[in-house]
Parts: sequence; C-alpha cells; structure tokens
Amino acid sequence: MKKYIKIARLDHWIKQFFIMPGIAVALLLTDIKITELSILKLLLGFFGTCFIASANYVINEWLDAPYDKYHPVKKNRPVVTENMELKWVLVEYAILAVLGLLLSFLVNKYFLITAAVLLIMGIIYNVEPVRSKDIVYFDVISESINNMLRLLMGWFIVTSDSIPPSSILIGYWMAGAYLMATKRFSEYRMIGDPKVAGLYRKSFVKYTEKKLLASSIFYALSSTFCLGVFLIKYRIEYLLCIPFIFLLFAYYSAMSLDNDSAAQKPEKLYKEKKLMLLVLLIIVLFIVCTFCTFDFLKPLTSSALIKLEV
Repeated sequence: MKKYIKIARLDHWIKQFFIMPGIAVALLLTDIKITELSILKLLLGFFGTCFIASANYVINEWLDAPYDKYHPVKKNRPVVTENMELKWVLVEYAILAVLGLLLSFLVNKYFLITAAVLLIMGIIYNVEPVRSKDIVYFDVISESINNMLRLLMGWFIVTSDSIPPSSILIGYWMAGAYLMATKRFSEYRMIGDPKVAGLYRKSFVKYTEKKLLASSIFYALSSTFCLGVFLIKYRIEYLLCIPFIFLLFAYYSAMSLDNDSAAQKPEKLYKEKKLMLLVLLIIVLFIVCTFCTFDFLKPLTSSALIKLEV
C-alpha cells in the first residue's frame, strides 16, 4: 500500500495552509471575532482541502508517468518505477475525492462548491482532451487558480455571507502564478536540455528561460499591484508592509537561480530559514499595522496637492 499512499503526497498537505490568509482576511474585513471562529470548521475545512488536493495529486502522478521518466528526480516516482494498477489508482482517487467533498459539505454550502471547483480544476489540469498543463502559459494560469480557491475556502470557513474583494482574489491568484512560473523556470534550468525538457513537459517545447523569467515578472507585478490596491483601500497602514513584500518576491526570484532550488519543491520552502524569517517579519508587520494607527500616512489617501510656502 505504501506506493499508493505515496502518490497521494501527504507531505504536500502543508501547502493547504494557503487557506490561512483567507481566514485572516475574513476576520479583518468582517465583524466576526477570532474567538467566534469554529475550530471544528477549521479542522474540517483544512482536512477537506487536503483530501481534495491528494485526489488531484493521484491522477497527476498516474497521468504524468510517461513524461516523468525524463525528469532527473521525478523518474523515481512509484508510478514510474513500480507496477501499479489503474483500478486501484481510480479507487484511491474516488475515496479521497468523496472524503474531501464530505468534509467540505460539513463546513457549509459555499465551501463545498469551492472544493468541487478545486477538484474539477485538477481534472482540467491533468486529463485530456483539455490537459491545460500542456498549454503554454495557460498551464501556469490554470494551476495557480487553485491558490485563489484556497483563499476562498479559508474565507468561507469564517463566513458564508459574502465574498472577498476582487483585488485580494486576483492578487492571490497572480501570486500563485508567480510561484508556479518561477518553479517552471527553475525546473527548465535544472534539466538544462530543451529537448529533454520538452519530453518531460509539453509546454516546455515552446517555453524558454527568457519567456519563463519574463512571465514570472509579469505575474509578480500583477500580484503586487492588486495586493497594493487591497492594502491601501482597506487600511493605509499596510503600506509599510509593501517594501518587504517586494523584497520577498525578489528574494524568491534569486533563490530560483540556485541549483536544485527549493523553488522547485514549494512543500519544502519551510526549510529555507532566511525566507521563513522574511515571511515571519511580514506577518509581524501586518499584525502591528492592523492594531496600530499611523496618522502621518493619512494624507497619502487624499487627492489634494501638497502646498508649498511662498
């Protein structure tokens, strides 16, 4: 059973903590207090998201097996190296999907709908005739929409009376696109041979290092613009966090240039001490800016010109 458990990628469940910003934003923008947050709903939502993600990983590993054999690391995955049967893979997928949807149903209707969309996106991304992961640029856009879905799921754990602002939804989506494009860039550099890269991932036939780097910059700019709109619109104090968010994007881009970079394995990012310290600093700044008011920033929200003395 170990090989079937392994393709569910339980070690990737840490990625589902991406629902936490959705919870934080909901607590910030609604009247609901953190003491009113249901721990049961939080646990149901987290594990529901984990099971849905694992269902998507199962079909991803099975359908990617013919291509993973050309990847220097992924060629060692169980589906490539061991004799696994499709019928048991489908049974595993069905069990994980049903468990994920059942737990999602116990949260609320909107969480269930979002979880179902997350499951469908896994099919769109992996299964022919669409298989969006083979389509240049659309591979990144379609995969990273899961980031936005996770934010929504975090939001719906707190409230089902409204939806988050579009600025934070699009910003979070584009942040996911940046992470995915940077991962592609790092992978492409590691493989080092465009022909082999094309055999491993069809979209790599049309990608180049230059295109991947340029696209990651575009996604980063789009994300920071939308996040900037959100921060300034809802609390001007968050403007103080913006330079550190820029630094986070810059540091991550530099990290992707390293050999065998953690940018290729987002589930391992927590091992990057400097990156985690920077993330912790940003979280502390957000908390400080949430509870402290800085009056000197208020004039920045005005359209009036600054008058000079004659």
